[in-house]
Amino acid sequence: QATPFTVVGVGDMSGDVFGNGMLLSRHLRIVAAFDHRHVFLDPDPDPAASFAERERLFGLPRSSWADYDTSLLSAGGGVHPRTAKSIPISAQVRARLGLPDGVGSMTPAELMKAILAAPVDLLWNGGIGTYVKASTESHADVGDKANDAIRVDGADLRVKVVGEGGNLGLTQLGRIEFAVAGGHINTDAIDNSAGVDTSDHEVNIKILLDRVVAAGELTVPARNELLQEMTDDVAALVLRDNYRQNRALANARAQAASMEDVHARFIRALEQQGDLKREVERLPNEEELLDRRAAGIGLTVPELAVLLAYAKIDLEDAILATALPDDPDFSSALSEYFPRALAERYRDRFAEHPLRREIVATALVNGVVNRAGTTFAFRLAEETGATADEILRAHEAARAVFGQAELWSRIEELDGVVAADTQTAMYLESRKLVERASRWLLRRRRRPLPVATTADFFTTRVARVADLLPARLRGAPREHLEAETARLTALGVGDDLARRVAGLDALYAALDITDLAEQTSRDVDDVLAVYVVVGERLGLDRLRERIVELPRDDRWQALSRRALQEDVETEHRSLTAAILASTDAGFEPETAFGVWAAGEQTAVTRVLSILDDVRGHGVYDLATLSVAIREIRSLV
Repeated sequence: QATPFTVVGVGDMSGDVFGNGMLLSRHLRIVAAFDHRHVFLDPDPDPAASFAERERLFGLPRSSWADYDTSLLSAGGGVHPRTAKSIPISAQVRARLGLPDGVGSMTPAELMKAILAAPVDLLWNGGIGTYVKASTESHADVGDKANDAIRVDGADLRVKVVGEGGNLGLTQLGRIEFAVAGGHINTDAIDNSAGVDTSDHEVNIKILLDRVVAAGELTVPARNELLQEMTDDVAALVLRDNYRQNRALANARAQAASMEDVHARFIRALEQQGDLKREVERLPNEEELLDRRAAGIGLTVPELAVLLAYAKIDLEDAILATALPDDPDFSSALSEYFPRALAERYRDRFAEHPLRREIVATALVNGVVNRAGTTFAFRLAEETGATADEILRAHEAARAVFGQAELWSRIEELDGVVAADTQTAMYLESRKLVERASRWLLRRRRRPLPVATTADFFTTRVARVADLLPARLRGAPREHLEAETARLTALGVGDDLARRVAGLDALYAALDITDLAEQTSRDVDDVLAVYVVVGERLGLDRLRERIVELPRDDRWQALSRRALQEDVETEHRSLTAAILASTDAGFEPETAFGVWAAGEQTAVTRVLSILDDVRGHGVYDLATLSVAIREIRSLV
């Protein structure tokens, strides 16, 4: 990013963690830092000159902040040993660190505490030790006596973001306290997961190649050369995984308040299974969850990161207990895990990998949780009674049918172009469609779902509906499409992508339309035309809008709302089928509807009258909407 970003940190440029991190952008401005030897102060650094000097120190063996060229420091800066009794505080440093007027000197410990609590953009921890706790914890609770004198509370942090290159830089409660106050922070496990992911790839690659070497197909020197050649490819695979995991947490953060009840149920379910101890993981108890709900804040990202990990572990265990990892429909998960060079040379060896099933399960579970959310599998199991493997199959089929991979790639291209919140909203809209489609497949298709066959059947037909839909929509769906397209384009999204995302809600009907076309031997164009007319003329589209507005503060409200939605979808489908059955090829949709309605005049008049009555009173609750749907059902 090109905007200068002010940083305070723990570490020095000779360290892989701190040094590597501080060379990732030429626009970082390190205004203060400390390690076990020195305190570094540069209150107004020049981004270009300071980057070059950091780069020099990183390449200098066993360097320290004392090796920094002090002629490059801004006014009021300096490098001071931690052994000093007192460190002078310049006016520039005082302003940068947000210190009170009149502070002219500080002990090293006092200054390091001030650095940790400085009002800057980023606190980058590349050191060893625990520097932040919660205000509810004592220093003894932390168990890092060496840093007691400089440790601060999460509530004291004034940075916008904390990045953890080291481990245990903050206690979990310290992270949560900072996050509750509005700070952006993950957990050290999330921020450092790329290293673990790299090791995972390294081990599995070496297992594969060692078998190739043992078979005499590759020499050891050639194997070592190949490993070196694949460095960048492995890095790309690892960064892709970690980008998606962080995106999943951003999506979760956006929905934390609205999903509080679901998260509470998921925590209870994990506890009942004996998989989770919330006290150990520092997850809130029932009373604290109620307080969060009242405050409208839900779980914080550090807590969501814990649930993310448990969701993946729980789902992977369930998947490994099934035959899903052996299904040829998922063989691509194995080939996509390995670098391209291996796939090109030794793809035929992948099936012999002793950890093949574990690799496939891990890849698939990472994908479904990162894309669909932490509680996706849990909620669909609650609602449909489906098993973990059935849910995963439905999700993968739905993703393929609606082209989610290509759509998300287009949204990713907007990194740094539009606001992150805009991208998150677009991801969530796509995710909602895939979740609804997954539920549809679980309810309307035989299990276990053949993923490739299902995708082959629906994809082309759904794409046809997607092409036709914008021109065919009318009434409330058209109003939504146009308004949402305008809103997204105003936020910087290209018109084509904006219109595609805006149309995702209406596109869900493509499943019913495709299914009806197959059952009635009609073209999807004809089925779509009748479907749209029925939705507008009978007020089903407006009815859907009212159902979506119903509260879903707890599980039962959410289930009731979803049941009404599915009832409307069922009746919409049935009415469309009835009209199609009463018409010949070459019909006009309005005419076909008119002929059918004339034959059902009394019932149609009553339905429209009741819907008008509901609208007139402006009361849209579970009771009134249920009555309206019951009357619509009488038409079929």
